[in-house]
Amino acid sequence: MWLWGQVMAESAGTKLWIMRTAFALLALLILYWQLLPLETVPRRWTGPDLLLVLCALWAIRRPVYAPPLLIGTVMLLADFLLGRGPGLFAALTVFVCEKLRNRSLTTNDMPFTLEWLTAAGGMIAVIIGHRIVTSFVLLEQSSLGLTLIQLIMTVLAYPLVAGFCQLFLGLRKAAPHERDGLAGRA
Repeated sequence: MWLWGQVMAESAGTKLWIMRTAFALLALLILYWQLLPLETVPRRWTGPDLLLVLCALWAIRRPVYAPPLLIGTVMLLADFLLGRGPGLFAALTVFVCEKLRNRSLTTNDMPFTLEWLTAAGGMIAVIIGHRIVTSFVLLEQSSLGLTLIQLIMTVLAYPLVAGFCQLFLGLRKAAPHERDGLAGRA
């Protein structure tokens, strides 16, 4: 019986690191996609911030798979590569993801619509907070229309990213007994 417990503990630890690696690789794939020069003419619209959606999704569904240090590192790399003010978007994302993480640990049976609305509130806080802070320090920013389009597209992309992660990565909500066992292991 003790040996079976050790095997299960090792497989849980292995799965933890596999999922953390999957999060990092998926984030790098999204960054790579954003950096590809697919169009040479500027568009009048913008797509969703899939990296923000990914961070919010993993912070709500399986917080232990996306620790704050990993989220901060990925978002800081995105800040550097995408030409944003370094650290601001990353700090806002880590702060909001921690709030989402704490909320997900207290609500065991959250329906998907409530999960989506909670994530939408967090993503709205990050995007609007970033816009407000950059306006205070007089940094150049995109037009308000583009920011609102990105905000709407980001919120609407959440169910698609959630479906993708659940279908291909097996990222589902943690059961109450799984939350108790993994909540302290960040």
